[in-house]
Amino acid sequence: MPRRTMQGVVVSDKMDKTVIVKVERKIKHPLYKKYIRRSKKYAAHDENNVVKNGDIVKIRECRPLSKRKTWEVITESA
Repeated sequence: MPRRTMQGVVVSDKMDKTVIVKVERKIKHPLYKKYIRRSKKYAAHDENNVVKNGDIVKIRECRPLSKRKTWEVITESA
């Protein structure tokens, strides 16, 4: 089964080997037919501590690394 990937913005890099990524998506309101922005924050594993606040990154689903961390940052060089 393929792993899910998402794109978002890093909002916190204060932890060691972990970043918080905010992913936004647009949904259509069922009654008013307008598009609404919804966002969610994911804890992602960053092995080498290379990404910083404000970076646009891609994250990929992986095995559980801790209680909340089941995503990893995809590096462009790999």
